[in-house]
Amino acid sequence: MPYLVRENLFIGNIGDAAEVLQNGSSEITHVLSMLSSASISIFSEWRSGLTIPTKEIKKVYVGASGSEDDSVDLSSSALQPGKILYSLEHAGKDLKLVRMAVPMRDMESENLLDHLDVCLNFIDRSRKEGSVLVHCFAGVSRSAAIITAYLMRTEHLSHEDALESLRKSCESVCPNDGFLDQLKMFEEMGFKVDRASPLYKRFRLTVLGECYNRGERIDSSKFGVDPGLPVEVSSEVEAPSNAGSISRTAYRCKKCRRVVALQDNVVDHIPGEGETSFEWNKRKSGNPFYKSEESECSSIFLEPLQWMTAVEEGALEGKLSCAHCEARLGYFNWSGIQCSCGSWITPAFQIHKSRVDISTV
Repeated sequence: MPYLVRENLFIGNIGDAAEVLQNGSSEITHVLSMLSSASISIFSEWRSGLTIPTKEIKKVYVGASGSEDDSVDLSSSALQPGKILYSLEHAGKDLKLVRMAVPMRDMESENLLDHLDVCLNFIDRSRKEGSVLVHCFAGVSRSAAIITAYLMRTEHLSHEDALESLRKSCESVCPNDGFLDQLKMFEEMGFKVDRASPLYKRFRLTVLGECYNRGERIDSSKFGVDPGLPVEVSSEVEAPSNAGSISRTAYRCKKCRRVVALQDNVVDHIPGEGETSFEWNKRKSGNPFYKSEESECSSIFLEPLQWMTAVEEGALEGKLSCAHCEARLGYFNWSGIQCSCGSWITPAFQIHKSRVDISTV
């Protein structure tokens, strides 16, 4: 039977959900299913002969807008466009239950972060309207990760404290290590999915790299907006009066001065030890014991941007050239590139600082 975690919030497995959906419940009015498929037929596949009536309310795909309550900007997410984000339906006996189904596998490489907003919003709304059962197949990993994130956001708990609190209600819960890493990022981003955060940008690059390694096509819809193109402002929307007073660091092609990146596009990394580690025996200023100050990185690493046409063509590695004058700016490699500081960036979209000028826009 489902475990009560908080008022109007339950956690359970597929058996608990099947019982509620087939026979109804005096307590539960909403069901959040975290299974490998969004289809209700997964219950029949799990238990032969099990029939659950459903009436579809809507399906939302990545890149498509939902209702006002459910709309989430996923334009800069790592999820592939066209894939189902969630489905919403009336289900169960007399079609009185509302079920949201979010397709997610219990794998360490699975993208939990980009599903959190829709799941946590659904739990919030469900608790106000009635009560909600959050379930996965075993009730151990996926559902536990979602409820842990919910407790983190609503009660401002660390991921360790939130998970420990959940275990007081259901001691068997154990999100996989990949989910735990993402919950830690969720905490460090202030209990929200901040797509401008360096943490999220590194996560997004990792997910895109894994998609590439699985042979999936990475199209330009997953790339950042080209900062060198003029920003179109709708005539119906008045531009902010202070828009011109905001200055941002920009990187321009040294040859033609086209903007190739803004500071917002830079993916920061922690400096490591590279070739400078082997300079102990080099003479500098005639003094063999002279040790120079640590020099800054000779390159910047970016998120993939829409002017990087060579990346979209699907090669493992290649040159990055200016979209205007075709001057060589750097390289990309899905397997990674080592920065001059020694840090290994994977995947890497590298621009040499010697090829660009730094200014403000």
